[in-house]
Amino acid sequence: MQKILITGANGLLGQKLIEALKDREDLSLIASGKGDSRLPDTWSDQFIWESMDITDPLAIEQVMSNHLPDYIIHTAAMTQVDDCENNKEACWESNVTAVAHLVKSCEMHDVHLIHLSTDFIFDGENGPYDEEAVPNPVNYYGESKLAAEEIIMKSSCKWAIVRTVLVYGLASDLSRSNIILWVKDSLESGKNINVVTDQWRTPTLAEDLAQGCILIMDQSAQGIFNISGKDYLTPYDMALQTAEYFGLDKTLISKADSSNFSQPAERPLNTGFIIEKAKSELGYSPKSFMDGIGILSKQLKLADS
Repeated sequence: MQKILITGANGLLGQKLIEALKDREDLSLIASGKGDSRLPDTWSDQFIWESMDITDPLAIEQVMSNHLPDYIIHTAAMTQVDDCENNKEACWESNVTAVAHLVKSCEMHDVHLIHLSTDFIFDGENGPYDEEAVPNPVNYYGESKLAAEEIIMKSSCKWAIVRTVLVYGLASDLSRSNIILWVKDSLESGKNINVVTDQWRTPTLAEDLAQGCILIMDQSAQGIFNISGKDYLTPYDMALQTAEYFGLDKTLISKADSSNFSQPAERPLNTGFIIEKAKSELGYSPKSFMDGIGILSKQLKLADS
């Protein structure tokens, strides 16, 4: 039986991975996070919880030597882009130093590391990008994630880097919203919203991203894989599709461009991913953005029932 260690298991992707893997009889799951589990109580007999601070090499080594996992799916990171810009030391510790600790432990115990990265390693000058594109980050978050990739690529452990884009979804006990919920809540309360038309992304349903990671694990795939949605959209497009799905007033949505917003961290304009490699080599098949809205809508109804 293979053992899988998931870092950041309380987060959106972490929860989707646990949900997708918890009933598999060929796997033993070790879920980890900083502090206590916030996963649903009904799942608690289907994984082992380990409180693990990824910035502490002794804590990592203790968990690794106790469980000797075959794979680590490393989802834990500091991902709030403006927080990373404002607190560079904490960002580097969480996104780079922690990865160096994990890599060292993976090398020591012969563990296959599956690491989550981002489209923000690119400058957004000529997206969408394939796996061969040359990174050039425009903010500190992107710099930290690129530095982590470089550490992994130089390592002697088996590795796969999963690059993704604008992940959205619903999970238990999560405070962070997403563009679909923000648009839905704003329009339902009659608010006018300004949404940018000059940024392009391939938004990714969290369930699809989890499936991509699982395909990599099941096939022991190595290398870099773009795992994202298939639709190339602006946030304005995403807002219109959300309004259309829920039957809300599109006239409340106004066009804006990035210069209208003042944020500590610069955002790359046109990112998004070409996902042909993941489709052909892994059998990856993501949902459309409209289908993703439908999945969220069902989950919202279940959560309210």
